[in-house]
Amino acid sequence: MAIVSAEKFVKAARDNGYAVGGFNTNNLEWTQAILRAAEAKKAPILIQTSMGAAKYMGGYKLCKALIENLVESMGITVPVAIHLDHGHFEDALECIEVGYTSVMFDGSHLPVEENLKLAKEVVEKAHAKGISVEAEVGSIGGEEDGIIGEGELAPIEDAKAMVETGIDFLAAGIGNIHGPYPENWKGLHLDHLQKLTEAVPGFPIVLHGGSGIPDDQIQAAIKLGVAKVNVNTECQLAFAKATRKFVAEYEANEEEYDKKKLFDPRKFLKPGFEAITEAVEERIDVFGSANKA
Repeated sequence: MAIVSAEKFVKAARDNGYAVGGFNTNNLEWTQAILRAAEAKKAPILIQTSMGAAKYMGGYKLCKALIENLVESMGITVPVAIHLDHGHFEDALECIEVGYTSVMFDGSHLPVEENLKLAKEVVEKAHAKGISVEAEVGSIGGEEDGIIGEGELAPIEDAKAMVETGIDFLAAGIGNIHGPYPENWKGLHLDHLQKLTEAVPGFPIVLHGGSGIPDDQIQAAIKLGVAKVNVNTECQLAFAKATRKFVAEYEANEEEYDKKKLFDPRKFLKPGFEAITEAVEERIDVFGSANKA
């Protein structure tokens, strides 16, 4: 099946009580690591690029081509959506033109009426090309490439209005934040999520800031209607931990490791990328999307 729009498999997740993972990538090897995990688990996924990561990687056109070519060269058979994460209006339009198969327009920092107006424009342009659309109301806590949120609860009426614009899945604040969760975090507001899903019955909800939320809370949120969970920080932490461990081992065995040419970046960074694959596989199991491709 390979490269597809996310609309059908996210809706299937919502209808059948599991969630798919939206995993952010940062480079070629990161993308390979995510794809290996998805293929091993037979799980549909979204590979996501934030605006900052896309700029770092050389632009949206390069990101799209990279993911497409890796899917082909690696023989990936599971459904993969190429998704823009937290995109400004102009970035969403650019990704639609470039050929992403899914985009998120994040206008949560704008006045509500402007957010709704621009979301509707994105939907019209994206759906004309068979591209799925995610949008956000309220504001997710933490920081994502310069978009800063305090973790507010998404207003129910705003959520209903956003769904009426024609989007395919909705990101809404329920106490979740981007980045590591502080010790004094109070947890997801599952009561608010229930009110939200009752207001938009059957509609797929997206949980941002999925890294660090206790598994039982994630699974409770999935039962209430979350159909997509975003993961970024967790993979970054896994990569950093494994890489630091390898560096320490290298320093303790420098002569031996030099002889083995473990300074080759393909070998030097391998433990870190293997850790990403393990982290993605583990998240897929928690979300319940294994063997759903």
